[in-house]
Amino acid sequence: MSDFKFCPQCAGPLAMLEREEDGGPKLRLRCAGCEWTHWNNPTPVLAAVIEKVDEGGKILLARNAAWPGRVFALITGFMEAGETAPDGIAREVFEETALQVEQIKLIGVYDFQRMNQLIIAYHVVARGEVRLSPELLEYKLFAPDEVLCWPAGTGYALADWLTERGYTPKWREAMVRPLPAAD
Repeated sequence: MSDFKFCPQCAGPLAMLEREEDGGPKLRLRCAGCEWTHWNNPTPVLAAVIEKVDEGGKILLARNAAWPGRVFALITGFMEAGETAPDGIAREVFEETALQVEQIKLIGVYDFQRMNQLIIAYHVVARGEVRLSPELLEYKLFAPDEVLCWPAGTGYALADWLTERGYTPKWREAMVRPLPAAD
């Protein structure tokens, strides 16, 4: 649920109200006065498994300045209005690492429900000298057979990319990829 308390349309109070929609009742944050609805749909986030071809195909993972500890992960960022997802990930890779993107291929789409996001993950082939943006503190390069995956959207994308290339993904802290829930 969001922190919204008042309607942006009429300034009336918002409340969790039920309406018939999508084939059944659904509680959403709504304005009883004007019927404005906060849909709270997931935000698309782009992610890149960066294969640095001028470093023997090593994978670049970076540490975000806002994260506690020394956790390294994929380069990620939000799409901008008016750009395609491939254009967006090329922009993000360049903005955050200064690397020149040569190829982009979709890996897949992954839930990241904790952050209400939908991860659109790409394999990005890039080269050049790494110069990190202020958002990132440091980076590491990993051989594909040495990189460790993690149990969240971008970690699953990395694991799928490794599997597609014939590697058996290794998981942080001896984690095993959970099976998807049965419908």
